[in-house]
Amino acid sequence: MRVVIVAESFAPQLNGVAHSVLRTAEHLLARGHVPLVVAPAAQRRENEDCGAAYGYRVVRVPSVPLPGYPEVRIALPGRRVADAVERHRPHVVHLASPFALGAAGAAAAGRAGVPAVAVYQTDLAAYARTYLPFAGAAGARLAWRRLRHIHTAAARTLAPSRASFDVLTAHGIPRVHLWPRGVDCVRFHPGHRDETLRRHLGRPGEVLVGYVGRLAPEKQVERLAETSRLPGVRLVVVGDGPCRARLGAALPDALFLGRRTGHELARLYASFDVFAHPGPFETFGQTLQEAMASGLPVVAPAAGGPLDLVLPGRTGFLVPPGAGGGFREAVERLARDAELRRTLGRAGRASVAERSWEAVGDRLLDHYRLAVAESSAARRA
Repeated sequence: MRVVIVAESFAPQLNGVAHSVLRTAEHLLARGHVPLVVAPAAQRRENEDCGAAYGYRVVRVPSVPLPGYPEVRIALPGRRVADAVERHRPHVVHLASPFALGAAGAAAAGRAGVPAVAVYQTDLAAYARTYLPFAGAAGARLAWRRLRHIHTAAARTLAPSRASFDVLTAHGIPRVHLWPRGVDCVRFHPGHRDETLRRHLGRPGEVLVGYVGRLAPEKQVERLAETSRLPGVRLVVVGDGPCRARLGAALPDALFLGRRTGHELARLYASFDVFAHPGPFETFGQTLQEAMASGLPVVAPAAGGPLDLVLPGRTGFLVPPGAGGGFREAVERLARDAELRRTLGRAGRASVAERSWEAVGDRLLDHYRLAVAESSAARRA
């Protein structure tokens, strides 16, 4: 099967969309399929075909930085998406978190007469409210209008969680199906716990509470301020973004490590005692899965993707969105009870053990095949 993946974000960017696309393309290649990725260039002038490092073609589209957050690139599609689809002759077009580039991908798929599978991964309405506050509710409505146009044109829309499924259907988007995300339970493993690293991160006896993710407004990391002031607790923040300076002032007791990847990131996860993620706009919550695979109890908002991932009282705790006090109380309870941390951590590890990227990738291939079959049946009818 030949597949064009049109992605709003891709390596070297570090975020959930980029990582999911990378793992999807790897899985397609491993299963004998032929992927091609179309993604924004990391720099405006980088528009040549590339991808030798990946084993498949990557077509870079000119892009500009998002105002106030230059790490995020906004694609300027032009003709490159349509040209890539025409040359690759795909059986299906995969739209990863479609908005700007994804709209061009959906149009190119329609012109080529091939089905598109649209993967919902980002709460763009929440982003519009966060980054375009002057637009207010109108900005969120415009975002949903754009999303509805793209997803309605797709043969299938894949939602990462039941909460996302409900939101999409409530906004009138048809043909929605569930497709979760995988996690690498070999890379993220309790066995990577490192006592030497722990001594560098905190004082003897301190409970290490970790956060991993972008330091951006929608993540609301400042909600962990009360948690960071708990006696005997050390908050460790892994990641970078436009809010780094502001968060340093809001969380003066926290340790900021910047961006970490690979085995270094896996060691950090496993060396924490508790994982906390306050962002209320997660459509899935990949870092929660990675923390659970690492054997950690997790504390997250009772909203969006975490509702599917966290079993309250069994693998962690869900707290009211936006409630810093809820995080403090949940972490305080875990900090006092080492046996509870171990019990919840083991249960969390067991709950994600079957969610390999291979299994999730094979489910995606099933969605591709069904989209192709349904599209063919619709044309015949």
